[in-house]
Amino acid sequence: MRSVKLCTLVCASVSLFAQDPAMVLMNQASGTSVNPSAGALPMVMTPAGSWSLSYMGQAFLDDTQQSGPRGGDKLYSSSWFMTSAEHSAGAQGAFQADVMLSLDPATITNRSYPLLFQTGETAYGRPLVDAQHPHNFVMALGFHYARKFGSAVWDVYFAPVGDPALGPVAFPHRASAIEIPQATISHHLQDSTHIADEVITSGISTGKVRLEASGFYGTEPWENRWTIQTGPINSWSARFWYFPSHRWAAQVSTGRIARPEVLEPGDQIRTTASLEYTRPVAHGTWASSLIWGRTHNTFSQLNLNSYLLESVLPVSRKNFLTGRIELADKDELIPQIDNSSAFRIGAYTIGYTRDIAVWRSIETGIGANFTAYSLPAPAKLYYGDHPAGGNIFLRFRIRPTG
Repeated sequence: MRSVKLCTLVCASVSLFAQDPAMVLMNQASGTSVNPSAGALPMVMTPAGSWSLSYMGQAFLDDTQQSGPRGGDKLYSSSWFMTSAEHSAGAQGAFQADVMLSLDPATITNRSYPLLFQTGETAYGRPLVDAQHPHNFVMALGFHYARKFGSAVWDVYFAPVGDPALGPVAFPHRASAIEIPQATISHHLQDSTHIADEVITSGISTGKVRLEASGFYGTEPWENRWTIQTGPINSWSARFWYFPSHRWAAQVSTGRIARPEVLEPGDQIRTTASLEYTRPVAHGTWASSLIWGRTHNTFSQLNLNSYLLESVLPVSRKNFLTGRIELADKDELIPQIDNSSAFRIGAYTIGYTRDIAVWRSIETGIGANFTAYSLPAPAKLYYGDHPAGGNIFLRFRIRPTG
């Protein structure tokens, strides 16, 4: 994949380990999360006077078809566009502003799209079950400052809307998920805080390690996805990163999220660990992620675990294979059942994308994926013995020049 190849060459030469404040900022994927520098997402990078600008964007037009009594069908589009501007701030410092926007509120009607066994957030005042909410129009609006002190770089991040130091790189920004249009069913157990409010993060990077901590407003966004939500800083998190080489990124994190679900009592304590690996191959970059996420509800005292393995492999310049395996504990699928216990759901996805030449500046692809599920016997009474889902989609992505 030409664009990933280009970004691999650029990003590998400006690794986080170089301890250049500007590169520490530009290497970030969402908030202060980081993909391995050998496999960062494709972006356009261009100078504008004394500023360095970068932007990237991606959209899917997706037709979802699902089987079983609770499956749904829908044609919808999901998208995001991100731009950032970086400028030096003295001899040892750098400043960066970034914004990320999505047209999901306009292109995902009725406030959700079908996704079997997905839970989290609300639509029309009711909990979403077997459906995924759209992202906010303003997915991120953040300001970074980094400064070098000896062999270390200290940075601070403030975002009216942003991503605190909790969890892996969120699925819309993750290199291993770039060819999969639908969300993970473990999203609300691993990386759902990627759109939070009033985020303040401070971190220190030195050598191959980074330590950071955040305060933020933890209640998840309202159903009005066009507005920016505000509230008190009532949640916290801390995250430790380790980067063995350009190809690897590992993190462990924990945090307490105050009232993350509007209709549910209690706070949530979330703990995550992840390992991302990217490997340059003949036709682009092979990206994979292994993620664990665990939540503890302080009201119900219930612990929910999730596990994810995900990969995208360019088998040729225009052909990509994708795979995702998930195991996720779900306690909201059957509202009439006492939520003191959870179902362990398995989701197994395989897919394929083919690039097609349509526009010179847009990487256009046509693809499909199929998901089979495993579930315990009590859940089969509501979902059927063999629920499944499929997606046929068009993918559009800004192509870097050069």
